[in-house]
Amino acid sequence: MIKSLLNIFRVPELRNKVLFTFFMLLIYRIGFWVPLPGVDQQAMQDIAKNQDDSSAAGRMASYVSIFSGGSLTQSSIFSLGIMPYISSSIIFQLLTTVVPSLEKLQKEGETGRKKIQEWSRYATVPLCLIQAVFLLNYMQTGPSGRPMVMPLFQRHEYFQMFWIMGLLSLTAGSIFLMWLGEQIDEYGLGNGVSLVILAGIVARMPGAIAELARQTTLTGQATGLKQITPGKIIFLAACFVFVVAGSILITQAQRRITIQQAKHTRGRRIYGGQRQYLPLRVNHGGVMPIIFAQSLMLFPGVILAKMVGLAVVGTGSFHGFLMWLNNEFKRGQFIYLITEAGMIYFFAYFWTTVQFQPKEMANQLRDYGSFIPGLRPGKRTADYLEKVMMRITYVGAAFLCVIAVVPVIVTSSMGIDPRISAFLGGTGLLIVVSVALDMIQRIEANLLMRNYSGFLGGSGGKGKRIKGRQY
Repeated sequence: MIKSLLNIFRVPELRNKVLFTFFMLLIYRIGFWVPLPGVDQQAMQDIAKNQDDSSAAGRMASYVSIFSGGSLTQSSIFSLGIMPYISSSIIFQLLTTVVPSLEKLQKEGETGRKKIQEWSRYATVPLCLIQAVFLLNYMQTGPSGRPMVMPLFQRHEYFQMFWIMGLLSLTAGSIFLMWLGEQIDEYGLGNGVSLVILAGIVARMPGAIAELARQTTLTGQATGLKQITPGKIIFLAACFVFVVAGSILITQAQRRITIQQAKHTRGRRIYGGQRQYLPLRVNHGGVMPIIFAQSLMLFPGVILAKMVGLAVVGTGSFHGFLMWLNNEFKRGQFIYLITEAGMIYFFAYFWTTVQFQPKEMANQLRDYGSFIPGLRPGKRTADYLEKVMMRITYVGAAFLCVIAVVPVIVTSSMGIDPRISAFLGGTGLLIVVSVALDMIQRIEANLLMRNYSGFLGGSGGKGKRIKGRQY
C-alpha cells in the first residue's frame, strides 16, 4: 500500500495533477473562513447551538451545509457553496430530455456538450442571486426574530449597503467555486465539483470526532452531557464499517447482460462473433434520488408549522389534527420516514426513466451488429432492457432508503448527536464513497498505464482493479 502511494509521486504527470488538486482544495478551505461582511458570527453560533435538528429549519441548515462545505454556525463568502451550479446543471440535464433542440445539441458530441455547459454557467448567476436573497433574508430576520446582522447594518442608512455587499460576495464566491472546480477538471485529477463537495464533507469529520469524544464516558454510565457509553462507540464503529462497505458494494454493483456480436464474412475470414457484456448499474440514479427527496421533505414541515401558527387554538379537531401532523412530519417520526422512503422510490424511478433510454440503446446495438441472445433487435430488446432496469432500480432504491434512514434512526433511538450520526449514511456518505472510488480508479488507471502496481496492491503491474460486482 505504501509502495503504491509512493508510485503516485514517481510519475511526474500524475504527481502534478494530485498536487494541483490538493492546492485548489486548500484554496477553497482557506476561502471558507473569509467572513461575509456585516454578519454577526457570534450570533450565528449561538443560534446554531440552540437549533432543533428535527425542525424544518434545522433540516434545511443540515441540507445546505452538505453543499456549502460546512455548517451555518458561521457566515462565509462560500456559504452558497457549489449548490447553484449543481442546480443549474441538473436543470439543463433534465431539459435535454424534454426540449428537442437541447437533445439534438447534446447528440452533436463534445461541441454540443460544451455549449450546454456554457449555458449552465450563465444560468448559475441568477440562481446564485435568488439563493443569496433567501440566505440574507434568513440572516436578517433570524429564527424567533433574532437577527444575525451587526447592529450597524440594521440601521436604515446602511441597510442597502449590507444587501449589496452580501449579494455580490455570495455570488462571486459561488462563481469562484464553479471556476475552481472546472480548473480541477482540466488540470487536476477527478471531477472538480464533486471534489469540492467531498472536501466540505470531510472537513466536518474532525468536529464530529471531537463532539463524539466530548460526549463519551468510559465509566459505562450515561451522566449529564456524556451520554455515549463504550457500547454505543462499538455499535457506531461497526455500523459505520457496515454502511460504508454496503455503499461501496451497491455503488459498484452491475447487472451484466450478455451481448452477442454478429459474425461478418470478409473474403475467407470471419470477423466478430465475440460475446461481451452490457453493464447496467443497480444504483443508476446515484445520490440524486436522496437529494430530490430530502429537498422536498423540507416543505411539509415549513407549511405545517405556518398552518399551526395561523390556526386558532381551540377550534376543535382541525387544530389538533394539524398539531399531530406537524409532529409526525418531524425528522425521525414514522410518517416522515415512510414519506421520505416513498419519495426516494419515486425519484429513483423518475431519474432512471429520464436518464436511461432503452430504445436508443437497442438501436445502437442493432447498428453495431450486436444483439441479446434470444431476443430480436429493436423493440423486443428495448422492452427487455427496460424491464431489467425497472427491476434492479427497485433494489437500488431500497438501498437508498436504508442509507437515508440509518442516521435518523440512530439519532432518535440512541440519542446520538446528528453531527455524529450524519456520517452513518445519507447524502454526504454516498457522495464521499462515490467520489473516493472515482478518484482511486483514476489514480489506478494512471499507474497501470505506466506499468506500476495498482493502487490496491499487487506486484508487477498486476494490482487488483476495482470492478463492478455482478448480480
